[in-house]
Amino acid sequence: MNKKKMIRLTALVGVATATGVVAEANQAHAATTTTTETTNQTTNASVESTQAAVDAAQNAFDTAQTSVDNAQANVTSASNNVTSASATLSSAIANKEAATSENIASATSAVSSQAVVVASASQAVSEQAGVVSAAASVQASAQAEATSASASLSSSSANVASATSALSAAEAALTSDQSTAANNLSAAESAASSASAAVSSGQAEVDNAQAAVASAQAAEVQSSDVINMSVAYITALKNYLANPSSANAAALQEVAKGTDYVKELQQKFKSDASLDVVVDPSDPTVQEALSVYAVNLINHLRNQYGLTTAFGASANANVAAIDFVKKYYDDEDWNIFGTTGKGHNKNGLDAYANQLNTSIAEDVGSGLTTWVNGKATMATTTLHNLLFAVYSDIATMLFDDGGTNNWSHAQSIFEDGTILGTDGFNNVYLGVAFDKYGYAHYELYNATEGNQLGNNAYSLDVQTAAQALLTNAQASLASAKASLQRMTTNLMVAKVAVVAAQNHLAALENSSANDLVAVTKARTQLASAETSYQTALATYKQKEEALKKANDELANVQASLEAAQATLAAAKAKLAEVEETVANLTNADQLLAAAQAAYEQAVANLTTATGKLGAAQVDLAKAESQLALAEDTAEQAKVRAAIAAQVDQQLNGSTANDRQSAGQDATSLKTNGRALTATVATASAAKQKQGANQGRLPQTGNDDQEASTMALVGLGMLGMATGLYGYKKKKLTK
Repeated sequence: MNKKKMIRLTALVGVATATGVVAEANQAHAATTTTTETTNQTTNASVESTQAAVDAAQNAFDTAQTSVDNAQANVTSASNNVTSASATLSSAIANKEAATSENIASATSAVSSQAVVVASASQAVSEQAGVVSAAASVQASAQAEATSASASLSSSSANVASATSALSAAEAALTSDQSTAANNLSAAESAASSASAAVSSGQAEVDNAQAAVASAQAAEVQSSDVINMSVAYITALKNYLANPSSANAAALQEVAKGTDYVKELQQKFKSDASLDVVVDPSDPTVQEALSVYAVNLINHLRNQYGLTTAFGASANANVAAIDFVKKYYDDEDWNIFGTTGKGHNKNGLDAYANQLNTSIAEDVGSGLTTWVNGKATMATTTLHNLLFAVYSDIATMLFDDGGTNNWSHAQSIFEDGTILGTDGFNNVYLGVAFDKYGYAHYELYNATEGNQLGNNAYSLDVQTAAQALLTNAQASLASAKASLQRMTTNLMVAKVAVVAAQNHLAALENSSANDLVAVTKARTQLASAETSYQTALATYKQKEEALKKANDELANVQASLEAAQATLAAAKAKLAEVEETVANLTNADQLLAAAQAAYEQAVANLTTATGKLGAAQVDLAKAESQLALAEDTAEQAKVRAAIAAQVDQQLNGSTANDRQSAGQDATSLKTNGRALTATVATASAAKQKQGANQGRLPQTGNDDQEASTMALVGLGMLGMATGLYGYKKKKLTK
């Protein structure tokens, strides 16, 4: 129910009430038979009585409101029941329409089919339950074994700790002399080890020095190695290079084919055993020897040919050759010969020429791969093999270079200012490098100030340089041998000290055999305990792994069981659904009748609830009216009590003239409501005469009388104001 607000216009009632109260109070004082207290008790009793009536009316209203709320709830519930019954009736009608013999037969068939599905799912659950039971048994067994293995591991660990403690105690029982002797032995053995390492280092220095001597000796050998060309060969080669015709090529081949350079060179090198030392082809010293050797061979040939410009050799050219071969042959797995030989890496030559900003020509020989006396490898090659390879390659370029090569190698050696038709070879430096397949590469660079390939040039005066190199190498070898001798002597002394320390320790150990036996026994027990611990640890890890596997398997089969159970539950739910469908179709008539009866009953209940709601609303309206009337009566009683109290207070403190004047004023108010205006005017004039005494109550004389009249008029105005503006009613709804 909406909140309401009532305004009551009771101005005349207010004035009349005030007038009556004043008259009654005046009469009481004149007669002197009723006291102020008696008057107040009477008005207060009236207030209490009317307020009790308000409370009773409020309770009746609240009770009526509760009845309306309950009735409204019943109507809502009955309405919902009608809606639900209507839906059920509609469903029953549809079910009745669907209850044909064909549909019933189809639903019955579905029940049979679903029953088969349920049976199958139930069988699957039973089987999977058996699998879970077996897996649980395996898991329990694995758990027991893992627990046992853990206990064994703990026991073994305790045994190791006990054996370690026993060993520590036994070792502590040894005398300080034994400890000192053992320390001395350790120091002697360490000294012997250091001396042995020093001897090994000294031996390496001797080996290096011997290799340096061999390299220096090889340099001396180089000075006597030359390749000589016959006049007929030179003439035929010049004719061919001037005019590479078929006839000139045949003539050159005829002249060159009879030279047995390989056999002659092999016999010569075999006679110099100092060259049979293993070396690294990329070692700078070996590189210098190879490039100087090759350049001297080529320059000697160019001199025979009649050329005055010579090739040079430098460390920079050798570094460039090694870098090029590694990058474009080794790193790219480029086998220039072999069964699937790729030939020269032309793209690599172009790229490297651009990188160095110069002209490059390349000759490649069989190097270490083809020998009359067998093959050599990069790992075990000797200086003899390397020099032989260079000599053999250059000689091959001269005397066995026909066929598809068309004498291009010879052409690269004997041209001046150009190589193989490429200009820009005015300052040629040669670099030598071996690839990982054992082939020798001869890189010809045109050196300039920009590319600095001619920097760090080698001296081609082999004899003088070799002699100085040999002298220095021999001096280094002698120094290394002397150092090795000293180191060998120190090693012998250190070994003698080790033997002495061992003997001293043995003597002390024999003198305290019992302690040593205890130590030995403790060590044996510790070793046994550690072995047992390792065995127990291995067993523990194995059992833990088996347990983990069993746990995983159990979890997997349990998951499978849960899945089978879920499938069975779904199948049963589906079976219940199709069974319900059959039941509904079979009992369609009964269901429809029940739904119709339920619907009619719901409608009847709604009608009854609606009637009760209307009756409750009527009762609520009556209670609301009675509450409003009781509240009005109570408000008037409160006003009468307030006026009576003010009049009694005023009359109790005034003279007889004052009471007479007040009675006249009250009579005027009672006779004619318009007299109120004159009284108010009189009161205003009297108030102006008071002057400084305006703010306090008068005590004697005419001023007191005027004040009394003023008070009475004010009380009357209070009653009128109260009546004109009315009162706010209490809330009628919650």
